[in-house]
Amino acid sequence: MCGIAGIVSINRRPVDPAAIKRMCDAIAHRGPDDAGYAFFRAANDGGEGGAWCTFADPKYRHVNEHLPVFGSQFFHDEMNASHFSVALGHRRLAIIDLTHYGHQPMASSDCRYWIVFNGEIYNFPQLRDELVAQGHIFRTRSDTEVILHLWEQHGHGALEKLDGMFAFAIYDRVQNELTLARDRFGVKPVYYAFSGGSLIFASEIKAILASGMVSADINPTALVEYFSYQNQFSPQSLFEGIKLLEPGESLTVKPDSWRIAHPERYHRGFAPVDTTITDPREAQAMVADAFSQAVKRQLVSDVEVGSYLSGGMDSGSIVAVAGRSIPRLVTFTGGFDLTNVNGLEQGFDERRSAEQLSHLLQTEHYDVVLHAGDMPAAMERLTWHMDDPRVGMCHQNWYVAKLASKFVKVCLAGAGGDELFAGYPWRYSKGMSAATFGEFDQHYYQYWHRLLPVNEIQSLFAPELRPHHAATRSSFDGIMATAPEWRDDLSHVENMVQRALHFEFKTFLHGFLVTEDRISMAHSLETRVP
Repeated sequence: MCGIAGIVSINRRPVDPAAIKRMCDAIAHRGPDDAGYAFFRAANDGGEGGAWCTFADPKYRHVNEHLPVFGSQFFHDEMNASHFSVALGHRRLAIIDLTHYGHQPMASSDCRYWIVFNGEIYNFPQLRDELVAQGHIFRTRSDTEVILHLWEQHGHGALEKLDGMFAFAIYDRVQNELTLARDRFGVKPVYYAFSGGSLIFASEIKAILASGMVSADINPTALVEYFSYQNQFSPQSLFEGIKLLEPGESLTVKPDSWRIAHPERYHRGFAPVDTTITDPREAQAMVADAFSQAVKRQLVSDVEVGSYLSGGMDSGSIVAVAGRSIPRLVTFTGGFDLTNVNGLEQGFDERRSAEQLSHLLQTEHYDVVLHAGDMPAAMERLTWHMDDPRVGMCHQNWYVAKLASKFVKVCLAGAGGDELFAGYPWRYSKGMSAATFGEFDQHYYQYWHRLLPVNEIQSLFAPELRPHHAATRSSFDGIMATAPEWRDDLSHVENMVQRALHFEFKTFLHGFLVTEDRISMAHSLETRVP
């Protein structure tokens, strides 16, 4: 788990080497263990790219003292005089292969491919075995190197073979091609902007702004969208010109090509209903097996793994499975001061349920209690880490993540259980009475104007923002355009539920995952969501 950043010149204007370090410094909380940078001069007339330089940040020299390729200082006169077209930066939170060999940017053995990678590839041991059988030779134990070899073997086809959460950039010096990619669920974010003839990308918006190449201007369309849905449905952010690469998408650019590229989808991300399974017991066994395998895969780590434990089904099920492999699993929960609360408010404190589960599952359990004033005290830091507001209850998670980071570097989380297993029936009911998909969409469009009802927007927004309201409907329609089509082998209600779940998958789940990433990485903690 780390932070990545990069600048790619499209119009042959030299990249400022100092910009990439500013970008990485802005997201140092994502990777406190190491920092590295790589710079390349693109090949404009075919053939392999020209000069390239790599540097380890002097602050982490002790980590990389055995890597002779790295210079002893960050910049020198000869480098500043060079015309570099590509700059890659990385901040490392060491989880897999804790040695200096896990340093990034990482190169393939022939230095053709270079990567900066954020995330974890859970099936990397299996992929590594397959690649070794095909003749590949590995120098490290990291999942990062597995991606490099997989890209050597399959090119862009490698994306479909990866089981994990990831955002990475790979630069091919021979083809003079940089590819930016994000996992199919969108667990790991990566933002990008085209500005001043360059592509600028990073794990967080603040890093893009730190480059000095993009100004912090408000995006009116995104602002209206947020005040409509309390979420962003489109790839836009609240900052003008900065977009979020969507789940299951990749973006490929050619340095010095004068061509602006557009994202391409490599994975749709929503599985169709399998109607061949009719025996409930068979279905139960399949779900149990799939869930168990998902949790076990995500335990791969060279550091200790813990888990959130709220007392509910999502995290409780994860801890029950993880505890079979990790005795005395360390667990964490958050509760509320009950000194002055009524009966209804007491129900929001889950400590008793979490403690009962901890006793049952024999975990090493810790909790944090939130008091009046804790939220305002954290708001400024929370806002800075979030960059822009997202749907989801993230404030209390700030303190639970802070607690967990005192004990572990990796923490399992229950986010996504409701979205996968239809845990919000009161939401879906808004569309169940619809006769057609069109009627369903109209019901949902009106219902999910969370902050401002549709009929109030025109009167409440300033005149200069009213024209942007039309875009909120188009962003909603864009989400529903990729929903599963009507199937005659499903009942009316089943078709409608599938449409509702697609909406949850594309909007709320994605929002929760982006929030989960921000809150955990603010404390240099990697969360995994089986």
